[in-house]
Amino acid sequence: MARITIDDVTKRFGDGDDSVVAVDDVSLDIKDGEFVVFVGPSGSGKSTLMRIVAGLETQSEGDIEIGDAVVNQLGPRARDIAMVFQNYALYPNMTVEENMSFGLKMSTDMSDEEIEETVTSAAEMMDIDKLLDNRPGELSGGQQQRVALGRAIVRDPNVFLMDEPLSNLDAKLRAEMRTEINRLQNDLGVTTLYVTHDQTEAMTMGDRLVVLNYGELQQVGTPLECFYRPANQFVAGFLGSPSMNFYEGEVEGGTLRADGFDFDLTERMQTSAGDRGALVLGARPEDISLHDEPVTDHEFEAVVDVVEPMGSISYVYLQAVNQSHDQTFIVEIDGQRPISEGSRVYVEIPDEDIHLFDAASGETIHQRKLDSEAEIALEDGMQTVSSSSD
Repeated sequence: MARITIDDVTKRFGDGDDSVVAVDDVSLDIKDGEFVVFVGPSGSGKSTLMRIVAGLETQSEGDIEIGDAVVNQLGPRARDIAMVFQNYALYPNMTVEENMSFGLKMSTDMSDEEIEETVTSAAEMMDIDKLLDNRPGELSGGQQQRVALGRAIVRDPNVFLMDEPLSNLDAKLRAEMRTEINRLQNDLGVTTLYVTHDQTEAMTMGDRLVVLNYGELQQVGTPLECFYRPANQFVAGFLGSPSMNFYEGEVEGGTLRADGFDFDLTERMQTSAGDRGALVLGARPEDISLHDEPVTDHEFEAVVDVVEPMGSISYVYLQAVNQSHDQTFIVEIDGQRPISEGSRVYVEIPDEDIHLFDAASGETIHQRKLDSEAEIALEDGMQTVSSSSD
């Protein structure tokens, strides 16, 4: 096991004015035994950054340290890492046992008996011990992924690197494999970097998230910290499904005048806003309430555009009655609540549940409130990751 330090790393593709910056001056300290997820949309630089750590790409600037050594000049084999790829990368002409043992035969001086024992132990751990004589073409996608994981485990590396390993699996199997990978990482205690564009995977798997966009580091924190305390509008919108609703407006005398409604800012919000003339209000779909009749003075009227039943919940897409632009927002409601397209409802956005962002920079200037137990849990989670990683 080993810690990883990414120090002021930049990666450019191409030269001169035509160059593309894929990773832009990223610095990160990953503790020994930590499970860190690189998450972001396509083109955010997450896979490129992992490939730099692996030695498959060479950074344009900066240093990579694994353990106590700078590994800039070392190839992948010398870095003592094991990678699991999206496409499994199994040898089709070899059996499961041969695929798992190939790396050990090529890179170690272990005896045949030691290799067989190691492979058998890993196969039992991955529940593929009865498949050792099969070839990849005879396996399901989930079984092939288990073989790829088993091949990494037998290496007993200092670092696991996993690049979108579950993206080729169906939804049910992805959920099962998320649990399996979490269990394995907890049992083995190996420092793990995991790349995904799937925010559900990111939220459920990582000790910490590294959120990237266009090669730039947006936020590093625990999943709950990034969800409840987003550093900026991008993070707030990326994490959460459906994503956070945003309403941009002008501030006039303590009121945010958005397209279709006015929102009276509390004293605390006004303090956060300062002298900014334009803000973006953010509210998650699960925090917004819908009423058939006006209940408070803090509501606006909207018309139901689309209803998506999801079983226990439904997603309702709405448009403010008085808005000038064709823009919808999403509210999550109880799945048993009857609501029809075209009906009118009253929308309440609770003061305590909103975020405010600077309209120009996207920086978060006001965070939602959490109840005391949630606040304690969030702080405890941050402290637990810090203390367990030191």
